[in-house]
Amino acid sequence: MTEWQSLNYVVVDVEGNGQQPPDLVELAAVPIVGGIIGEPTSWLVKPDQPITHFAKKIHGISNDDLADAQVFAYIEADVRKALDASALIGHAAHVDVGVLQRKFGDWECPEVFDTLKLARRLLPNEDSYKLGALVDRFDLADDLDGRLKPHRATYDALVTARLFVHLAGRLSLEELRTPSGGGKDEPPALF
Repeated sequence: MTEWQSLNYVVVDVEGNGQQPPDLVELAAVPIVGGIIGEPTSWLVKPDQPITHFAKKIHGISNDDLADAQVFAYIEADVRKALDASALIGHAAHVDVGVLQRKFGDWECPEVFDTLKLARRLLPNEDSYKLGALVDRFDLADDLDGRLKPHRATYDALVTARLFVHLAGRLSLEELRTPSGGGKDEPPALF
């Protein structure tokens, strides 16, 4: 086992309603234990405010799709359990962490690894650092279930997990923890 594999990680992805600040409509969590990507868990969540047309165009989730979804309070304990790890991973993780902090209120976020920042640091000559571009570049979606689609939480969390494992294999844990700044392609926290 390499040093980075000594931590238990959870990859998280949220899809939002497009409001400001964004509220949760879908969440997926994918564990990485001992360097092995586990099975995803996901939830549809009824937001406090409706999904905007802009957000629906991105992730395809409509207000009708959430008519029978639970409110966050009903699934909160399950989500907390799924997020119980040494470190959290996300692509543009500040968006996911921000939504989760607003939903939980008292949640203590673990250490965060942002695959967007890691990719910028480790792959300085890429044309784009958007998740879709990196998925294509490294064939990260090749054997995923065809029903999973980009911009849905389960798909995005799984490919982010694969991207993290791909990038982490190049570094020590200390090198993974080296801070890096933001830059181009930083997505807005709109959805």
